[in-house]
Amino acid sequence: MTDDLVAPALTAELDLHTFQPREVADLVEEYVIAAHAAGFTVVRIVHGKGVGTLRRIVHGVLEKHALVSGYRSDDGNWGATVVALTRDR
Repeated sequence: MTDDLVAPALTAELDLHTFQPREVADLVEEYVIAAHAAGFTVVRIVHGKGVGTLRRIVHGVLEKHALVSGYRSDDGNWGATVVALTRDR
């Protein structure tokens, strides 16, 4: 009997609450690539409010990412960031 792992379905929201800061940059990078490949044009990344460590990491990745056309706080909510992805494939 083999244990076949099933990857969770990709959604338009990534919640980072269960991840360590050292994991977040790579995770956000991979998520943006996967979300773009899946055809998403807008995604939401939940990083929490806290002291802003995860938010700074997320924004640092998004700032340099070629597939990101822009990002903003989720309707004034400092705990999440809405990301616009490029439409280029």
